Amino acid sequence: MTGKKLIISSLVLALVQIGFLSWIIAGRAAILRNGKEVLLKVQPVDPRDLLRGDYISLNNNISRIPVKLIANIPQGKFSSDDTSIVVRLKKGADGYWQPTAAWFGQAPSPAGEGEADIAGHVVEGWGLRDMDATIAPDFGINRFYLPEGEGLAIQDDMRVRPFGIKLALAPDGTAQIKALMDGDKTLFEEPLY
Repeated sequence: MTGKKLIISSLVLALVQIGFLSWIIAGRAAILRNGKEVLLKVQPVDPRDLLRGDYISLNNNISRIPVKLIANIPQGKFSSDDTSIVVRLKKGADGYWQPTAAWFGQAPSPAGEGEADIAGHVVEGWGLRDMDATIAPDFGINRFYLPEGEGLAIQDDMRVRPFGIKLALAPDGTAQIKALMDGDKTLFEEPLY
């Protein structure tokens, strides 16, 4: 009897693991398929990972958020905690989206027409005292993997003309990179699966 129980337990565990991985993949695909599209300007940082291949580590126009945009800093708070942040974006005349406001925790109201909210995370220790300072939230959109051999050429091109990333935003503000853009031209698009 113990042999049958072991086989059944192994099958159940395998099904649970497959179900969990499928749930993660389906969630990402749902954001890419149905999310609100946002275009951010980017600049390259480093194009190579010895273990994973070519990628572009991206600095975008929401990589640093001015402290003065954060509307709900508690009185007397001098540094950030390990907390979530929501940044409200608005589409500019050039087609790229810019930050217009931010809140620790949740936004007090839903994004309006022509606006979108992106959710991120701020680690503790960023100074909040100086209104001219900036903080660096993590939105999970700072790396884009490329076909092997493409990273250096794209990095060089990014230094001479504008590039962007097209994001898909879920209703809760979770972001996924949908495509790498060279001006209006899509260079690489993320597959759904």
